[in-house]
Amino acid sequence: RITVMEEALPKLAATVGIGHTRWATHGEPSDANAHPQVDSSGDIAVIHNGTLENYADLRSGMEAAGIKFNSGTDTEVLPHLIGRHYDGDLLTAVRTALGDVTGAYAIAVLHAAHPGEIVAARNESPLVIGFGEGGNFLASDAPAIVKYTQRVAYVRNGELVCLTADSVEISDMAGNIREPEIEELDWSFEDSERGGYAHYMLKEIFEQPRALQESLLPTLAEAIIDGLDLNWRIGSISIVACGTSLHAGMVGKYVIEQLTAIPVNVCHASEFRYSPPVQNVGGMLSARPLVVLISQSGETADTLAAARVARQQGSHTVAICNVGGSSLARNVDGILLTHAGPEIGVAATKTFLVQMQALYMLAVHLAYSRKSMDLPQLRRWEQELRKLPHYVGQVLERRSAITKLANSLTQASSLFFIGRNLGYPIALEGALKLKEISYLHAEGYPAGELKHGPLALLSPQTPVIAIASQDHTHAKLVSNMEEVAARKAPLLVVAQEGDADALRLSEQVITLPASDSVLMPFTAGVALQLLAYHVADELGCDIDKPRNLAKSVTVE
Repeated sequence: RITVMEEALPKLAATVGIGHTRWATHGEPSDANAHPQVDSSGDIAVIHNGTLENYADLRSGMEAAGIKFNSGTDTEVLPHLIGRHYDGDLLTAVRTALGDVTGAYAIAVLHAAHPGEIVAARNESPLVIGFGEGGNFLASDAPAIVKYTQRVAYVRNGELVCLTADSVEISDMAGNIREPEIEELDWSFEDSERGGYAHYMLKEIFEQPRALQESLLPTLAEAIIDGLDLNWRIGSISIVACGTSLHAGMVGKYVIEQLTAIPVNVCHASEFRYSPPVQNVGGMLSARPLVVLISQSGETADTLAAARVARQQGSHTVAICNVGGSSLARNVDGILLTHAGPEIGVAATKTFLVQMQALYMLAVHLAYSRKSMDLPQLRRWEQELRKLPHYVGQVLERRSAITKLANSLTQASSLFFIGRNLGYPIALEGALKLKEISYLHAEGYPAGELKHGPLALLSPQTPVIAIASQDHTHAKLVSNMEEVAARKAPLLVVAQEGDADALRLSEQVITLPASDSVLMPFTAGVALQLLAYHVADELGCDIDKPRNLAKSVTVE
């Protein structure tokens, strides 16, 4: 903890400093991997938030040139790279070095020969400048510096900052200088525990672009599971999880089967342990199955029990988990670690998105390793996955429109969420989010099942939220929405820009950015999180701590 470190360290007299509370991505949490990272001379120190996509290539080239690395982090390439270009001008050296880097970063750099100066830069990872009395500040987010100043300026992508106690210079990669656009924060240090957000849930919803960015691996062509090589014949896959993680698994099933043709079974963890899929048919043992267990905390009791059953059966086991040192991570053959950061709100938000992303990465990697996908196809998938933070950010920009729609749902007696194909698990997740934080009754259904019972419940007091996937099921879904409209139930349509057939059916719409249809679970998922949040907020519910629910379910 920071407070423990503060008590352990002596008071320092320096007037310039950098530090970073690192959430480990490349390299385990350790003294060697902690920031700052330094170059061989010890003169250049760097802290870095983000992920360098080409760090492996940069590192191998430097090691071939005789440079010794002392950590397992991607960050360590930066001080060595800056040192290679340094010729007395630190700003120029940083600018030149970053021309060789691809990926996300927010960095701050010190050089022993430049006391009193910090050079910083950003690409995709956030960076904010604080303008104080007698000093200036840098941080990845304003809450970190609001204790010292409420006057801030946000650094744009591709910009560098040269910072001293009494000056700030912002320039781009071409050396063009611009004046900082200073804003006055309208919240105080007391508000910063939740980052200025009213609730942790809202804060975590808005952290999702960064969570996706941090969790995306640089390449999916190489091994992606820590501890387990997947180059063996997989006869079947079982995805085992609870709650929101189960819905992520249902999305993953569609994508894995589509790309690999491996049959996938999605199981409630609480049921899997009692009736796992049959592995031995007619006395002949099938190809060894893979069981993928998903848990945000890694401490979910039912999921841990399912992991034990799977291993006893002889299955290979892989965890998708947000906590590397958790019980689940320690009790499986391999782990695909997500990097959403701590999630405090009980209702899962950012962990849902990174779990889906992990399953997409697994699907692409399996398809490529089984030769059902060639390298150009893999690269296209990698490019699409890199767009996710941008698409999710576009949804977040539409919050005000979603807030207005939420107000119309607060008096509903029940709500129904419908979808087909990839839209169905998102319907389930949307219903779960709404019921767990607003206490309104909500159910998710495959749209085609409406006529098999739920249509009897539709009335002007039972809104229906339809998730319109633009795929081969779209025409049938439009027909289902028309069935709803014909029965006078309020219809709210969640559809992509340009989907005229779906959007024409209602005046209540959430318009999603146009993207590949396979990415719609991410954008629709975020939209429904915001919808649930604002319904609950309007009703005055305790959003971060809904009644009867716990963040980590450690009992069966």
